[in-house]
Amino acid sequence: MRNLHTLNCYRRTDRDVIAHYGTTGDDRFGVFEVPSAIDRQPMIVIASSGDGWDHVSVSRRTRCPNWREREQVKRLFFRDDETAMQLHVPPAEHVSCHPFCLHLWRPLNCDIPPPPAEFVAPV
Repeated sequence: MRNLHTLNCYRRTDRDVIAHYGTTGDDRFGVFEVPSAIDRQPMIVIASSGDGWDHVSVSRRTRCPNWREREQVKRLFFRDDETAMQLHVPPAEHVSCHPFCLHLWRPLNCDIPPPPAEFVAPV
């Protein structure tokens, strides 16, 4: 994950963030408001790195972020040489705090294996 200070132009530092998290964040944690590349409406992004994972959640007020918006967030918060993934866990393990929030994950202690390119598109 990028050093989150590089994204300070999007970082939220308002009293609601401080009241909820006790801080406005640092180089490994923060709450950000990023305008969507689709319609310039705000996307709320919460990013953290620790306990073996980089994690970024992204939400919109009235709908889930679409592919282009998730890709925008991935490019902002992760370096170009990093792979991140969205996981679809079994229903019994599903946890939701917001109806329109999606998550990107990157394990810190191993690489995410990519599928063979020919499985994705004809070569």
